[in-house]
Amino acid sequence: MSQAAVGVGFIGTGMISDTYLENLTAFPDIRVVILGDLDTERAAAQAAKHGVAQSGTPDDVLAHPDVEIVVNLTIPAAHVPVSLAALAAGKHVWSEKPIGVDREEAKKLLEAAAAAGKRVGIAPDTVLGPGLQTARRALARGDIGQPLSAQTSMQYIGPDIFHPNPEFLFARGAGPVIDMGPYYITALVNVFGPVARVGAVGLKGRTTRTVRVGERVGTEFPVEVPTLVQAVAQFEAGATSQSIFSFDSPLARSGIIEITGTEGTMIIPDPNTFGGDVKISGMPTLESLQNGPEWHTLDPVGVEAGRGLGVLDMARAIRANKPHIATGDLGYHVFDTLMGIEESVGSGQFVEVESTVGAVPLVPEDRDPFAATL
Repeated sequence: MSQAAVGVGFIGTGMISDTYLENLTAFPDIRVVILGDLDTERAAAQAAKHGVAQSGTPDDVLAHPDVEIVVNLTIPAAHVPVSLAALAAGKHVWSEKPIGVDREEAKKLLEAAAAAGKRVGIAPDTVLGPGLQTARRALARGDIGQPLSAQTSMQYIGPDIFHPNPEFLFARGAGPVIDMGPYYITALVNVFGPVARVGAVGLKGRTTRTVRVGERVGTEFPVEVPTLVQAVAQFEAGATSQSIFSFDSPLARSGIIEITGTEGTMIIPDPNTFGGDVKISGMPTLESLQNGPEWHTLDPVGVEAGRGLGVLDMARAIRANKPHIATGDLGYHVFDTLMGIEESVGSGQFVEVESTVGAVPLVPEDRDPFAATL
């Protein structure tokens, strides 16, 4: 097994694998050695496209002696079974969000990792990019005073508009809350710390959807989860947030995070991206109330890359024998919060979030994903 670049294997080579492969094959500290999928032809095509030497089945990935980290890009219902199989094979795991489809199986995964002495990393890793890292440093400086609250919005007509097999995105373990909520809640936990309780209302805009692109156009399928949810959260430190998560909006309005502080307002870039402008407006004047605020754009901190940063951070941390940033505990707390939101929709009551997590470390300012450090 290589003691330099960390060997990585993929299980799942669907749509999201392209962006992971574009980045991970460009990071010198990572060596992508094999791609695996139940559809071995798809795995082979992705391997050829991205210059990966080997492909095969998921079992081929688990058996490969040079694979140290398994990148789990399967559908949500398979996240925990695949991750458990990787741990049993002696591998570390990076999994796409969510960590699982219910708390019980997610806890089982973290317990198995602890027992095996292996690491679990959970997406999103967008929070490791210059966008949120620049915002966090500005907040720590007090650029808008004490952060008090946030507003977020993620609303559009839904992923059936572009995905040829969208059923899983409307099934248990997905929907706008569990599929897209991790980006927003992970960003807010980075800013405010752990969530204490949540409340929400929501509904299904339609009980069935129709495949709109690809070879299966016209195929109907059931909607299992709420597709329009309005949620509020209170954080352990006292701050609050309100959020819209919707797959039922003809008007697309996504990527919005506004932080209100005692001395100003901050706009954070779309948490589904790694970069973007961080903007600050100070205390209003009579003129700005009439004409609109003046925004100051901050200089970004760090080198922008893309999906795979969390895998790279975990790989470097393995070699350095230190903690990585996007941990399984963070992924579980975010998932616990999102499950609480869905439960509040069903019960009409606030839900206490039982899990917690420590302060999320900042990424070092001098980190360069494209440097060879191992």
